[in-house]
Amino acid sequence: MTAIIDVQQVFEGDEIILSAIPSPSELELWANAVLKYEGLSDQEVTIRFTDEAESQSLNHEYRGKDKPTNVLSFPFEAPPGVDISLLGDLVICAPVISREADEQKKKVSDHYAHMTVHGLLHLMGYDHIDETDAEEMEGKEIDILATLGIDDPYQ
Repeated sequence: MTAIIDVQQVFEGDEIILSAIPSPSELELWANAVLKYEGLSDQEVTIRFTDEAESQSLNHEYRGKDKPTNVLSFPFEAPPGVDISLLGDLVICAPVISREADEQKKKVSDHYAHMTVHGLLHLMGYDHIDETDAEEMEGKEIDILATLGIDDPYQ
């Protein structure tokens, strides 16, 4: 299982929030855990760390929600006949992740891991629109995070 992570770090601001953004090696560790769990290998993903303004703009444009959010997933759909191992893009809002971790009394790194796993599962086609799909996706998240030594994020 080899995840290829292209990191775009465009967040500029609070030094505490900036210092909590995961390293490429952490992102690879988390992504590889997802790939292993799903039986995949050699997948590429771009992960962009951004501010609330960009997150809100993208969330409004693509989801119709006029507020910043923790993670947005943009799956890549290759044209017919093109075989490429590109899952897509994740846009992670650093200030939202830090704020949520604080509110939920979680380690920021654990919340980043959860949102990375969550976003990657979205790129693979999982969703949580209805209760059955949500239970399946959350179960996968819990199992994958457990392999990383991270407690159930839904407790």
